[in-house]
Amino acid sequence: MESSYMENYAILRNIRNVLQTCILGKTDEINMMLTALLAGGHVLLEDVPGTGKTVLVKALAKSIQGQFRRIQCNPDLLPTDITGVSIYHPKQETFIFRAGPVMTNILLADEINRATTKTQSALLESMEEHSVTVDGETYELPKPFLLFATQNPIDFEGTYALPEAQLDRFMVKLSLGYPDAASELKMLQSQQQTHPLDLVKAVTDAQRVREMQEQVKSVHLDDAVADYLVAVTRRTREHPSVLLGASPRATIALFHAVKAYAYIHERTFVLPDDIKALTPYVLGHRLMLHTEARINGATVDSVLQSILEQVKVPVRLER
Repeated sequence: MESSYMENYAILRNIRNVLQTCILGKTDEINMMLTALLAGGHVLLEDVPGTGKTVLVKALAKSIQGQFRRIQCNPDLLPTDITGVSIYHPKQETFIFRAGPVMTNILLADEINRATTKTQSALLESMEEHSVTVDGETYELPKPFLLFATQNPIDFEGTYALPEAQLDRFMVKLSLGYPDAASELKMLQSQQQTHPLDLVKAVTDAQRVREMQEQVKSVHLDDAVADYLVAVTRRTREHPSVLLGASPRATIALFHAVKAYAYIHERTFVLPDDIKALTPYVLGHRLMLHTEARINGATVDSVLQSILEQVKVPVRLER
């Protein structure tokens, strides 16, 4: 194996260790964040306030020396507050583009579901095209670009549900949840003198992250595993409890995600277990169940679990 791969694997281990010092006991969630970063996807973090979502995103940005911007979403936020605006300069007699916070490597849209749907939709172009268009001019975003959006549960006061088209553009949806008792006690002890973010040091830079993203593309996906992946997403459209199944965009997102997941686990090939591990995170927020199914106790997680149990797993792979 090339030495650059080994160096990058070591860097990923160091990034993971840095993040684990900020948020204790959340190894799976940290792996999902790194997966999205290397797959070029975006992350939706849904949880109650105070569980460490913002701290974790800031720590990731510091660890890769990435530009970081934060937007606090509220009903008064305008689309131009995100994308930027062209301002007329009298002396130069021309319009000058003043970039918004979206021009960064890692953008944190805090409490995105407190912004109006019009403002939420301003993020769609940047999420899909990695560019913004203002007054007819298109501006490319820095590379890598990764959006982390946090949201409170929908039953919280003053929130707007994200439209399905925008939900479908998030590669991964996570929920950190409350820490266990041991982790919460250790958190108190670690913050007696200083905040964990103050101790975060840069492990790598944006250029190395771009190199890793290119290496992820060469991770091998066997034809049998690809068939398995497609079978899983297609079964979500046929399940009797599902009103809206996974879109073709979801299939592509899962394809990119499993390759990045294999890479962060220091493999050059994808296993069926990678698909099983990522399915709840990548497909869960894209499904909509029938009302009758929900009344009868069905959940998205239970439906996905039944699908994974039904779809035949390939046993012989070419590596």
